Amino acid sequence: MKHLFKLFAKSPSPTAVALSAALALSPVAGYPQDRDLPDIGGSGGLIAGQKEDSIGEQVMVSLRRSAPRIQDPLVFNYLTNILYQLVPSAPLEDRDLQLVIIDDPALNAFAVPGGIVGVNGGLFLKATSEHQFASVLAHELAHLSQRHFARRMQQQETTTPLTVAGMIAGIILSAVTQSDIGIAAIAGTQALTMQNMLAYSRAHEKEADRVGLDILASSGMDPRGMPEMFEIMMRENRLQGNRVPEYLSTHPLTQSRVADTRSRAEQYPDEHIREGQEYHLMRNRFQVHYARSPQVAVDTFEAYLEREDAVRSEAIQYGLAVAYQQNGQYEKAQNILEQLLDSNPGRITFQVTLADVLISAQRHEEAKRLLQPALDRNPGNYPVSYALAKAEIEAGNGAAAARLLRDLTRDYPGHEHLWLRLAEAEGMARNIVGVHRARAEYYVLMGDLESARRQLRQAQEILPAGSTERQVVNERLGDLTRRIQTQNG
Repeated sequence: MKHLFKLFAKSPSPTAVALSAALALSPVAGYPQDRDLPDIGGSGGLIAGQKEDSIGEQVMVSLRRSAPRIQDPLVFNYLTNILYQLVPSAPLEDRDLQLVIIDDPALNAFAVPGGIVGVNGGLFLKATSEHQFASVLAHELAHLSQRHFARRMQQQETTTPLTVAGMIAGIILSAVTQSDIGIAAIAGTQALTMQNMLAYSRAHEKEADRVGLDILASSGMDPRGMPEMFEIMMRENRLQGNRVPEYLSTHPLTQSRVADTRSRAEQYPDEHIREGQEYHLMRNRFQVHYARSPQVAVDTFEAYLEREDAVRSEAIQYGLAVAYQQNGQYEKAQNILEQLLDSNPGRITFQVTLADVLISAQRHEEAKRLLQPALDRNPGNYPVSYALAKAEIEAGNGAAAARLLRDLTRDYPGHEHLWLRLAEAEGMARNIVGVHRARAEYYVLMGDLESARRQLRQAQEILPAGSTERQVVNERLGDLTRRIQTQNG
């Protein structure tokens, strides 16, 4: 089955993250635009004739080049599952999406043309339930399905695709460098135009609320999570005073809108939908990640356990185990995770986290003995496969790690960190051709096609003439050469 979602993670400053909602509004020079899109709002639409896939591709290239990232397969799997649950109920024309995880504690999320769906880590911190969390994703999918970005661009009649393309680079630079360098590169009037396009109109917000509520209800989520999340945002707004939260800077929220959404949500049947535990496990992973220090995380979760009710106690125990791991208290982390596994045999989140603890403690063989049966039961599982590959690398078994990572790169070709890991494993296994091929694919994802071509030429020189692998390399070289020629015009 084709994988819809591709992981990117870790990015920018809180002051600039909201700007990323505009990144996919235009193409960036150098990428082919050979598939027309429907006109929006009338003939001669601004983005008509531009290929959304190419727009999304260049946005991802820019982010990969410039932003640090979290590589957490457990979080990726959770978000993928939530999106799989929501997307079938969303009226999207194209459901081939790329998942972007921003490493920022501010509350923010976005979904933009090119099929990019993004969340900040801060959304996990602010949403206290899975239904609240899912409501933000549903709202963003609604914006995407109703093509609100494109409609805003249609209104900017004086803005040409070329002008917007020039602004994209500046916005990305500002976001990832946490400075005003990028914005300074944009003419003032152009920057104002782009910022105006970032803010949704009240009509668009109301429409996204309505469609988002339908998405939630149809996908088995509680629509009441949306007004609850809006209340959290309003409280956040009051706490921050004059500094508007990033999400609200592009998604204006009023008391009347909150009341209207609450009224609409109450019209859906009250089915008392229960949420899964997995959301709270992931939320606690982020609480540890954003703690001031591992010791602060340990102190926090130990205090939680003293006062938390039994309903969430397993999630709190899990958070404490993750905190112990980060604090180097491996035996304590192991004890908690083994107890959790006794109560939840075969639960992948607990197994992978325990394996990570064992790897951190340099107990690689124990980690492998835990993970291999889990992979046998769950063939191709991303978190289990990645953890096992990590254990093999740490144990010095490059060939075994490479086999696992080749499978992962086939299933998740857009995950650039997997290609780097594969290159490392191939090097350990003394497979020089494999190193060059993995590095080539990494460079492709980073938008450096010349470096990718050089890597493949080096592989080509090593391979014997007429070999099957050389033929594969030749075909990939030809593809890259055509793309470079297209870029150079």
